[in-house]
Amino acid sequence: MSYFTRTRLITFAISALGVVAFLLLHLPLPLLLGPMLGCLSAAFAGAKLQGPGGFGVFMRTFLGVAVGSSITPAILGQLQHFASSLIFVPAYIAVIGALGYPLFRYGFGFNHATAWYSAMPGGLQDMLVFGEEAGGDVRALSLIHATRVLVVVTIAPLVMVAYWGVDLTKPPGVAASEIALSQLGLMVFAGLAGWKIAERVGLFGASILGPMILAAALSIGGVITHRPPAEIIWASQFFIGIAVGVKYAGITLRELRVCVGAGVVYALLLALISLGFIELIHLFHLAPPKDAFLAYLPGGQAEMVVIAILAGADLAFVVSHHLLRIILVIMIGPLVERRLRRPS
Repeated sequence: MSYFTRTRLITFAISALGVVAFLLLHLPLPLLLGPMLGCLSAAFAGAKLQGPGGFGVFMRTFLGVAVGSSITPAILGQLQHFASSLIFVPAYIAVIGALGYPLFRYGFGFNHATAWYSAMPGGLQDMLVFGEEAGGDVRALSLIHATRVLVVVTIAPLVMVAYWGVDLTKPPGVAASEIALSQLGLMVFAGLAGWKIAERVGLFGASILGPMILAAALSIGGVITHRPPAEIIWASQFFIGIAVGVKYAGITLRELRVCVGAGVVYALLLALISLGFIELIHLFHLAPPKDAFLAYLPGGQAEMVVIAILAGADLAFVVSHHLLRIILVIMIGPLVERRLRRPS
């Protein structure tokens, strides 16, 4: 079957229109939020949508390369300074679970497994797998987590522009024409090889973490000397936006009211919890406010990396916090769920 199916081409066209609308309205992150909200609007109107498939996953790998290529020997020397902020991450997850689970279980009436894995701020795919194995509603989990990411990623840029005056319109890197072809080839190799190796060994978040690890090794060794060019980061944003937006395809009025409604309420609750921890980090002078803000917002890993790159944040600091959050959720979440399990 051809990659460019009619449904996929329509999806790409809708996403492009979303980008144009954001550009005309001078809204932030047009290449990320434009496709996301364009697909969301089309899904609510009943349009059939199709995600970017494997090529979209491949484009995500360049975000891992961007993070990995930013890790140099000098950056490694600073990692010890992140520890004082990282120690708050377990408490952050515990508070989210303690407030999020009752919200979904008793406030919205989801069964135990759906409520638990909806509340866990881990990676979408991991929460879907764990939730399905525990007897959860996969469709509800998908819509709730997609809504969490959508709300967080939509609000975060607006806050950064309004509060810190961050310029999210500047290019996220140098032009491709300024980087040697050999370097571009190494980036493609690091992205593809890192992704596939990580996938083979079963690493979570393989499309980002695998390339990040391989690119970091090549960067520390002085082999990769540049971050991916602006054009690649822009393209990555476009496909990530589509991937979130198409999760709403085929949505019903009941799903809109119950699942998306629950996701919005949960995202707002998460924002309040996150702001509390961000304020703690700020009060203890553990990190610049912008870095703490991006490190403690539980958006999707890929989406937060995009915003961190565009905002000029400390990528190592931001990614280390999201990575620890996801690792802890994956390791501890299923164990706690089994202990709390009750008949639905």
